[in-house]
Amino acid sequence: QVQLVESGGSVVQAGGSLRLSCAASGRTFSTYAVGWFRQAPGKSREYVALISGNGDTTYYKTGVEGRFTVSRDGAKNMVYLQMNSLKREDTATYYCAASKYWTVDEANYDHWGQGTQVTVSS
Repeated sequence: QVQLVESGGSVVQAGGSLRLSCAASGRTFSTYAVGWFRQAPGKSREYVALISGNGDTTYYKTGVEGRFTVSRDGAKNMVYLQMNSLKREDTATYYCAASKYWTVDEANYDHWGQGTQVTVSS
C-alpha cells in the first residue's frame, strides 16, 4: 500500500516561492509515477506536473512550465514541487498522487494525499 502526505503550503505574496513536499510510504513507491494536482475554489481539479518513477521524465501544465519544477528523491521516498514566481491564479489546494501509468488522467491515480493549501496574495 502506498500512502502520501503533502506539506509545505502557506500564504505567500505574488512573486514569491514555495516548495511543496510529498512524503510517501510503501515498498513499491519507486515504481509509481507521481503527479501534482491542484483545485481552486469553484474550479475542477487539474494536473500541474508529473514525474516518472525513476525521476528521469517530467511534464508540466502550460502556464507553470518555467516557474515550477518537480523532482524526487528515491532514497527518501520524497517528491517535491518547487514553485517560483507565484501568481494569484496559483492559489489552490495542491495534491500529490501516485499512478502506475504515465498519464494526466486522474482516473489512473490510485493513491492520493490529503492536500496542502497554497494561497498567493497580492
